[in-house]
Amino acid sequence: MALKLIIALVNDDLRDQVLHAARSAGATGSTVINNARGAGLKPQKTFFGLDLVSQSDVLLFLVEASIARKVLDTINEVGHFDTTSGTGMAFQIDVEDAVGVAGQLAAGSKPC
Repeated sequence: MALKLIIALVNDDLRDQVLHAARSAGATGSTVINNARGAGLKPQKTFFGLDLVSQSDVLLFLVEASIARKVLDTINEVGHFDTTSGTGMAFQIDVEDAVGVAGQLAAGSKPC
């Protein structure tokens, strides 16, 4: 079975909506890494030397290749990544092999 890893870098306030959207698009689970920071095109604002940056989360979704584009498009729409600058980004990469995912496979699929 072909798998893809979707990595979404999401503002903290959008995390739950993106997780819910990914699940509704077919993702069966995710890993959330909290308190990530990034640097974008425009410098971040500071106040007396303190950064005024909202926290971001890294969301990892291991999904079947056949639904990967649907999941990616769904989280893009919910996260407003293409329409609102600074809300986040997502991308997918091929996964050569994986173990421990048999319980996450869709019904009727055969393990890798």
